[in-house]
Amino acid sequence: MLQNIIEVLILSAIQGISEFLPISSSAHLILVSSLYEFKSSSLLIDISLHLGSLFAIIYFFRVDLLDVKNNKRLLSLIILGSIPLIVVGYILYSTGIIYELRNIKIIAWTTLIFGIVLFIADRNHFDKKISANLNLQSILFISLFQILSLVPGVSRAGITITAARILKFNRVDSSKISFLLSIPALGGASFLGLKDAFSRSVEFNYLVVIAIVASFIFSFITVKFFLIYINKFSMNAFVIYRILIALVLFSDLYF
Repeated sequence: MLQNIIEVLILSAIQGISEFLPISSSAHLILVSSLYEFKSSSLLIDISLHLGSLFAIIYFFRVDLLDVKNNKRLLSLIILGSIPLIVVGYILYSTGIIYELRNIKIIAWTTLIFGIVLFIADRNHFDKKISANLNLQSILFISLFQILSLVPGVSRAGITITAARILKFNRVDSSKISFLLSIPALGGASFLGLKDAFSRSVEFNYLVVIAIVASFIFSFITVKFFLIYINKFSMNAFVIYRILIALVLFSDLYF
């Protein structure tokens, strides 16, 4: 029992922290699972981890989300910007292609390549803001980049922040766009997971509650402090981290 709880807490930390940082949560979950066989890991736990992150980001932006009258345009753009990812994601999952992408070699290359792309996009000091500059064209541009996050190692947060920085949004607003786009993405992933879980008649247990609560806490803290961090610093620390992870993976693959 204690081992199961510890494992769920570790998985919750990985999900909650890496989901909203530009380092790829799916890649980290796959990598850690390949190094250590989690006995408590299951479809239902995976769904619970995503639900925890979903509830956290909704709670964090609750004021903006509930103020529909003043944020109607922003919320409409976020919904429209999520459609391409949901459509392509559903196709990849239903055809099974998504599972073929989950290998260490792909993760190593995407971690490196998109880390470098993030570095290039983040080099200049831009100051476009959501309130004045986010429109249909820009959200569609970001949404097309977001599709790439279906490939493990790309990082949904990383690629959407990269796209927003290319469009010259400042770091904080680029991250806010990314976080808001994560709501439909996490919602869609949770829905597909729950659909599979109910079709398999999976039983709920206490670990589900722990996973949701722990993932919520880790996710909320990560979002809060990440926004504080990037208000003062660049993305270079995350770029360096991605390069180091990629080098470790390459050494294991080719040496």
